[in-house]
Amino acid sequence: MSNLSVLIIDDEKNLIRSIIFSLSDPSIEVAAAHTGKDGVEQFQKSRPDVVLLDLGLPDMSGLDVLHQLKTLNTDTPVIMISAHGDTRTAVQAVKDGAVDYLTKPFDIDELEVLIHRCAEQQRTQKELSFLRAKQGETQSIVGLDATTTQLKAFIEQIGNSSAKTVLITGESGTGKSLIARCVHDTRFKDAPFIEINCAALPEQLIEAELFGAERGAYTGASQKRDGLIALADTGTLFLDEIGEMPLSAQTKLLSFLENRSYRPIGGNRIKQANVVVIAATNRDLKQAVTDGAFREDLFYRLNVLPIHAPALRERPKDIPLLIKYFTEQFSSKEGSKAPLWDPALIQLLQTYAWPGNIRELKNLVERFTILYPGITATAQHLPPEYAPQQAIQTPESNTPELTSQVESKEREIIIKALSDSNGRKSVAAEKLGISRHALKRRLQRLNIES
Repeated sequence: MSNLSVLIIDDEKNLIRSIIFSLSDPSIEVAAAHTGKDGVEQFQKSRPDVVLLDLGLPDMSGLDVLHQLKTLNTDTPVIMISAHGDTRTAVQAVKDGAVDYLTKPFDIDELEVLIHRCAEQQRTQKELSFLRAKQGETQSIVGLDATTTQLKAFIEQIGNSSAKTVLITGESGTGKSLIARCVHDTRFKDAPFIEINCAALPEQLIEAELFGAERGAYTGASQKRDGLIALADTGTLFLDEIGEMPLSAQTKLLSFLENRSYRPIGGNRIKQANVVVIAATNRDLKQAVTDGAFREDLFYRLNVLPIHAPALRERPKDIPLLIKYFTEQFSSKEGSKAPLWDPALIQLLQTYAWPGNIRELKNLVERFTILYPGITATAQHLPPEYAPQQAIQTPESNTPELTSQVESKEREIIIKALSDSNGRKSVAAEKLGISRHALKRRLQRLNIES
């Protein structure tokens, strides 16, 4: 657990020693100042997570100190400490920006809980501010290919509907998260967009991350925690790699999708959240259902409005536009001249298979921007894996002998993948980096008996 820094501004030295001695949480680090002037100076230097501020200081009013602290940083939570006769002034301090006040003498456990709650609220506020700032960035799908145009129209149609659940499918690197963001931006102008990668979290943490947890609900839960569903309320929750979600979490997610209600781990109260849920996967969920790795009822609950993200090789007309877009983006970021792209190189890249899809193209453009600024990039500059023999052969360049060699090699690779997967097509497709349907088409074309 990361440490919490607390600055106490109070002239009662014995009180500060008592607080430091009595705090049971070792993660709370306390610094002290005994005058308002020293408190403001320490605040500027250390930028604490929480401030405890006494109303009665020897050199200035606690309210004056509060105003200076809020001028320096409006986000830092300040808890006022008041004597019995200062309650009215303490209430005024709350109106001026303090988050709460404690009356002397106060309970040390109450103080600890209040410190943690204030720090958690500040963390949440920072996250929301960061997410809202990111939402201000304009994002759109680049491309004029007929496939891309159709995708844009479908996104707009779904975004303008009242649909609450969307499933995005497609190979890895096809821009599924961008599609999710475009659906969100079409629907909302100022609402949270909360993203979670279901494959990146341990099974024992994903439920707490989604639904939140009460203090003491599990080992290490030292404080109450809001889940991502609560943060996404009135906006969008994007569940990337939904096919990797453990079955235990799938059950609870299904229950939430039915009526948008949930119960935090260890909690007694049912909560509601008005959330649009967008899920994405590069797996064949139907096959995952057959394999027992994904709940059938959850699949049909998610698959209300499916969007398929096309592979880059299916939209070759977009490749020159994407190269131009990423080149401008990276040259601006690097502060360098943009590389010049030889037309013959772009034509070659339009025939390449792009197993990594848009992500792979983006990485290639970044590499060229860094290595060849202001230089005309040709096929000679390509890394070995982009050699022409790995490109998709066009009708003009095919010869019977070359076609036979390519098909022979392709058949060999597919048979090995099937053998290594004990004949399971979904597993073999994943090994090959293609969809199950794409594998099925190749099996039929190459006359391979599965």
